[in-house]
Amino acid sequence: MTSRTVLITGASSGIGARTAELLAARGDLRVFGAARRTTAIEAISGVTAVALDLNDKAGPAAAVRAVAEAAGPVDILINCAGYGEFGSVEETSVEDARTEMEINVFGAVQLIQAVLPGMREQRAGRIVNMSSLAGEFAAPLGGWYHASKFALEALSDALRGEVAQFGIDVALVQPSYVATDWHETAMTRLIETSGQGPYAKMAEAMRAFFTGGKAAKQMCTVDEVAKVTVKAALDAKPKTRYRVGKGANVAVAMATMLPDRTFDNLTRLQFGYPKSA
Repeated sequence: MTSRTVLITGASSGIGARTAELLAARGDLRVFGAARRTTAIEAISGVTAVALDLNDKAGPAAAVRAVAEAAGPVDILINCAGYGEFGSVEETSVEDARTEMEINVFGAVQLIQAVLPGMREQRAGRIVNMSSLAGEFAAPLGGWYHASKFALEALSDALRGEVAQFGIDVALVQPSYVATDWHETAMTRLIETSGQGPYAKMAEAMRAFFTGGKAAKQMCTVDEVAKVTVKAALDAKPKTRYRVGKGANVAVAMATMLPDRTFDNLTRLQFGYPKSA
């Protein structure tokens, strides 16, 4: 078999970097890691760095062209890059909301559109989209982040049905809370957006949940998520969704089976939000 070519975004840190490292360590894949800043990627053995800014509309197509020129069509695309815009729906600016959707949704879709012609021609390919349990249910103060993951899930489901005829498969990875600096960045955005004003108590309760150790019991490691992402990329018959983290399946079941207001109350209790009027 010829060596397959993998392009993974968000490869400069966290889940993306560890996934790239695990894939490269196999020795039978040509692995390209993409991010805005490539210095950290260049330090990963066996991974070729590719510059990619998902805020640049021309960036995804340019990155795919660079990989194709170096190694041929992309066989496996792993969309790992992501951004967390947190704050109340009322206080989050439309501009910030657009940035969330541009990175988490439109950037991923542009990459998918760029790799699909080569995959269709080869009649084989795999697309792995990094979603979240946040794509299965929503919680207050994370509306736009949840919206981006809901959208990614819907697009992945639609895409899977469209490209199956060409031998291409689509899989979603759905981690719960992951022990990275992602939450620190997200909580910074939360306080900047909603730390003052009518939602301040709720924002402080969420910040305390993530920074005070309560969330730690539910955290999964970067390594756990990366190993599952490798499976999603390489399994001969991939599942449509790979959930990662303690209680992930239970959380989804509760969100889908319980009455909405009951689930709302459980969310309020979990984060310590103020009681409803």
